[in-house]
Amino acid sequence: MHEITPRVCIDGRDVDFLDGNYNLAGGINAATLTFKLPLTYGGMKKLWNKEVTFYLNSFDSVPIFRGWIKRTNPTFEEIEIFAEDAIGYMIKGGESGLAKVALTEQSNIDGLTTGAAIAKLITLANLSAKVKTDIIGNTSPSRGLMEGGPIRGTIAVLDVIKELISKSIDKASTLPRPNIIRIVDDGTYSQLIIELENLIDDTATIQHVFTERHNIVDLNIINRKVPTIIIVNGDNDQTGTFTHTSALAAYDRSYLEVENSDMKSPAECKKFAGDIFEANLKLQYEYTMTTFDGAYLQENDVIRIQTEEPEFSGNYRILGKTITFSPSSFAVGLTINRKLPTLAEYISSSDN
Repeated sequence: MHEITPRVCIDGRDVDFLDGNYNLAGGINAATLTFKLPLTYGGMKKLWNKEVTFYLNSFDSVPIFRGWIKRTNPTFEEIEIFAEDAIGYMIKGGESGLAKVALTEQSNIDGLTTGAAIAKLITLANLSAKVKTDIIGNTSPSRGLMEGGPIRGTIAVLDVIKELISKSIDKASTLPRPNIIRIVDDGTYSQLIIELENLIDDTATIQHVFTERHNIVDLNIINRKVPTIIIVNGDNDQTGTFTHTSALAAYDRSYLEVENSDMKSPAECKKFAGDIFEANLKLQYEYTMTTFDGAYLQENDVIRIQTEEPEFSGNYRILGKTITFSPSSFAVGLTINRKLPTLAEYISSSDN
């Protein structure tokens, strides 16, 4: 492990932790922090929902993690603490069930852009005390929500956000790109932001370079789930579904639903869905890298790997991150891939 001086604070006060693990899964998934304290730590029975911050170095002003304690597990000598970040709070609303919002004719997000709609959802669901949207921004391109009809009913906040984010595809550059949403910390609060998924071509801004001689400890290939049932929604309510029977038996049932307004008929939608399956099959691999560098890298950052193996060398996008730490050291694991910015849209642009 590389030498550092990590800090863990509960309600702003430093605690003498024994060891810990930070995990950023990426996507709209909760980041977690698990750490151990001596059993003698005062107030252990009043820790639920306390704010926890994790700093990689004592001089850092912005934490790598900000979250709230969800459970504790005391043993004879220590107490294990488990905390989730603002996305975990947004998903569950501080409870065991999903955070939901009731959208009606009187209380809704009609006519708002995606960024404004998500901000209002957070307020309507009473999540704004811990999930801030002061710098959320908006999708590119901006999109009004009346397209496709108003959203009504009592719905999980996470489901609405996923639906809103998936609707906007930016086509301003060479390859179309989806929008993503993630958490950043402003030093005081956890803030939701919307941004475009970064390109990994030669125009990408490289945040870090990894080489097998300097900072790569291990690099492994892992399989990602391949969608076996793909639904394409085209123009004017046209839709088509592609199911790969043999892949279904090999990879199990996994769904993917995309939109492409260039598809004008069910036949075009189904063919496009088949193309998506073939492309996903070719790009079914993600990579995990163990290193002692890159602890400050964030989801969507672009890195470069330089090795003597051509199959591994190139640009990658950060999908997730783990940090295992003690009071004086840490080790980093990164999950990365080379997925094209918008697989479905890329195939469409290639066919035209």
